[in-house]
Amino acid sequence: MDDATLRWLLSQLGTQTDTGDLEDRYTRLGSARAVAIEVLYERKANLINGQPASLTVSGVVGVTYTENIKALERQIAYLEGGGAPAPDESDGDDDPISGWSIVQLVERPRR
Repeated sequence: MDDATLRWLLSQLGTQTDTGDLEDRYTRLGSARAVAIEVLYERKANLINGQPASLTVSGVVGVTYTENIKALERQIAYLEGGGAPAPDESDGDDDPISGWSIVQLVERPRR
């Protein structure tokens, strides 16, 4: 795994993520996107199975993890949908300007 791929993974998963674990997963899975999705699914499972979704002590404190779970689900859906292209992904086109167009702006006549 090259430096750009590692930086992309850390930007998706947070800088506190163990880089050795990411390298092992990358070797096993073969793509940065698959690594990111696997780590996010694991974090979601830990939140769901490790503790209740909410806890309230009347008059003292209330804690809820449902928004964290929803945020992980949104990030997983974004990555599974092809968002945030990883450096190790190729669109099969070697043209560096692919996807760009030239547009001429013309002023409309005023009324």
